[in-house]
Amino acid sequence: MITTTLLIVAAYLLGSVSSAIIVCRLMRLPDPRTEGSNNPGATNVLRIGGKKPAAITLLGDSLKGLIPMLAGHLLDVGAGALAGIGLAVFIGHLYPVFFGFRGGKGVATALGVQFGLYWPIGLCVAAVWLFVAKALKISSLSGLISMALAPLFVWLFWPEKVLIGMQLIITGLLIWRHRSNIRNLLAGREERLTHKEQ
Repeated sequence: MITTTLLIVAAYLLGSVSSAIIVCRLMRLPDPRTEGSNNPGATNVLRIGGKKPAAITLLGDSLKGLIPMLAGHLLDVGAGALAGIGLAVFIGHLYPVFFGFRGGKGVATALGVQFGLYWPIGLCVAAVWLFVAKALKISSLSGLISMALAPLFVWLFWPEKVLIGMQLIITGLLIWRHRSNIRNLLAGREERLTHKEQ
C-alpha cells in the first residue's frame, strides 16, 4: 500500500512537469500558454517553434506517461495500482501543480500510459492517430478518434475492469479538454497541422 501510494504521488508530480513550457524556455521560444492555441502541448509548440522543439516536447510528454507505468510493472504492482498510476500522471499533465494547474490536453501523455501499460495497446492507439493525422492533417481529431478507441484496445488486450475504467476516465477527460477543438471541428474552423520553417 505504501509503495502504491508513493508511486501514485510520484506519477502526479512527474505529470506536472510541463515539457512544452520547459522546452520553450530553454529554446527561447514564446510561452505556449500565451501563443498559438495557448495550449502547452506538442502541436502548439510545432506551430510556434517548428519540428525540433515539438519533437522534444512530444517525447517528454510521452515519457512521463511511460516511466511511471514501467516502474509499476517493475515493482510488480497489481492492475488497480497501475490504473491509479496512469490516472495520476495523466491528471498531473492536465492540472500541473508546478504551473498553476494550467496543463496540456493529454494525448501524448495518455499514449505513454498506454505503451507503459501494455505495448500493443499503445501501438494500436498510435497507429490510429498516425492514420487519421496522415489522412486529415488535423491533430485534435487524430487525438480524439484514437483515444475514443483506446478503451476498446484495452478491453481486447487486457480486459481488467479497473484498467478499462482507467482508460474510460482518461478518454472522458481528454474529450473535455478538447471541447473548444470539438466546437471548431463542428464549425469547420479547426487548424490543420502546420509549423514554422526553421
